[in-house]
Amino acid sequence: MAENEVTKLPEIGVMDAYSPPQIASRIDHVALVKARLSLSQTFMLSILAGAYLGLGAQFSTFVISDSTLHIGLTSLIEGVVYSLGFILAVVGGAEVFTGNCLIIMGYVSKRITTRELLNNWILTYTGNFIGSLTMVYWIYQSHQWEFSHHMVGAKALLIAHKKVNMPFMDAFARGVLCNALICLAVWLCFSGRSVTDKIISIIFPIGGFVASGFEQCVSNMYFIPIGIVLRKNEGIIVASEKMAGKPLDISQLTWKGFFINNLIPVTLGNIVGGVILVGIIFWFVYLRGNVQNTFHKNNGHDIVQKKR
Repeated sequence: MAENEVTKLPEIGVMDAYSPPQIASRIDHVALVKARLSLSQTFMLSILAGAYLGLGAQFSTFVISDSTLHIGLTSLIEGVVYSLGFILAVVGGAEVFTGNCLIIMGYVSKRITTRELLNNWILTYTGNFIGSLTMVYWIYQSHQWEFSHHMVGAKALLIAHKKVNMPFMDAFARGVLCNALICLAVWLCFSGRSVTDKIISIIFPIGGFVASGFEQCVSNMYFIPIGIVLRKNEGIIVASEKMAGKPLDISQLTWKGFFINNLIPVTLGNIVGGVILVGIIFWFVYLRGNVQNTFHKNNGHDIVQKKR
């Protein structure tokens, strides 16, 4: 057998997950693909992603609105249910800003330019915001928040209230931890060969960040605005105070409180967590220096060839 000849196996036998070096190379390649999407494609896919994560957010709010379980079990259920949004986005091919922090790997490999990187991040962030607000509008119009004697709306308001009253460093640190888990979920997705692989890869990291109380800027683009919209409804306030067991000071539940108290520190934390704790570290381990990863198709197999 020639030195460089690769034993051919039938495609039906491909069952193993991609190895970490292969995952890194796949993400490096996908970074280029994402960066070269047209502005309109990136923007529209980002709007869809914001709407998808909004669907997951409202679903989790509804499911736990009347939970009497232990806080740990309630949070676990909330996290698993919230994963719906990321499953729709990842499997459906939408563009989520936090996950796209991983394209930093393509940037440091010099496959994409600074302009392409920033264009992607700005467009996905803006599109996610528009998609999230679109979902806020439709959920409000559906009057779903009136279900169960306003308990669903009360839970939504309490979630938003808690988020805008968080100290800056708490929000920042939770943002760091959150996007580390999100980008690890994306990393694991690139190890899979099927939709089932991807779904399983998503559920535990995403469910983990939600259950742990970590903060994601895109999900908060739904959670906090829906609370702001509902804050003037008397029935929601009464139900919220009954649920909380005390009077509520919702003075910070405003658009200013949303941006200053939560969105800014959480976004900064998300960037640090995704870019540095995951993207840069994996690039340093698998792609740094003169190592170039080239994929060759061989009956369904991706074979990494390293050149120095």
